[in-house]
Amino acid sequence: MKWVYCISGLGADERIFQHLQIRGFALKHLRWIQPLSGESMKEYAYRMCAQLPEGPVILLGVSFGGMMALEMAKHKPTRRVILISSVKSSREMPPWMRISGRLRLNRLAPARPWKWLAGIENAFLGAKTPEEKKLAGEFRSQVDREYLAWALQQVLTWQNSWQPPGLIHLHGSGDHTFPIRNIRPTHTIAGGGHFMVMNRAGEISRILEELLNKSD
Repeated sequence: MKWVYCISGLGADERIFQHLQIRGFALKHLRWIQPLSGESMKEYAYRMCAQLPEGPVILLGVSFGGMMALEMAKHKPTRRVILISSVKSSREMPPWMRISGRLRLNRLAPARPWKWLAGIENAFLGAKTPEEKKLAGEFRSQVDREYLAWALQQVLTWQNSWQPPGLIHLHGSGDHTFPIRNIRPTHTIAGGGHFMVMNRAGEISRILEELLNKSD
């Protein structure tokens, strides 16, 4: 069996991949680890690679997980790197994120989920069904605050211009977190939102199945 090593989005876990099925491949979720004091994203990515086997691997990252997959690919040989609902560089981020990062605005508010913002956040994510809203709520309630503060800082200040050969980037035309007008994906999912790895999993699975089996 061939493996695809999956990295979930900020605060999420392996349940985000529960509807993804790629014929001929098994999915293995890489768990987020606790950041060390003052640790850079580069240093963190190197420690994340300890969960990978020897030899070239296939990495798949969603949202912040896609950014992490790119950083890990700088330390680890890869057969393919797959981004879903993510960005390849700071230039693909919406302007408000880049400005927030430069001004360190994330430090002005405590890094914790606010219950009264849940409806807005669900709409922003594209979580529409009861299952998706419940899962998004559980992600918010269970996320570690120290990790959340560190991860938000990394997202807003991330600088990258490197891409591995054969990068696959799937992005939804309805993504509100990372609007597609700023992004040049290899594949566009019409109407897909930021949660499309769940609610458009069938379409995404078929695309990845074709691409990975063709290149294998």
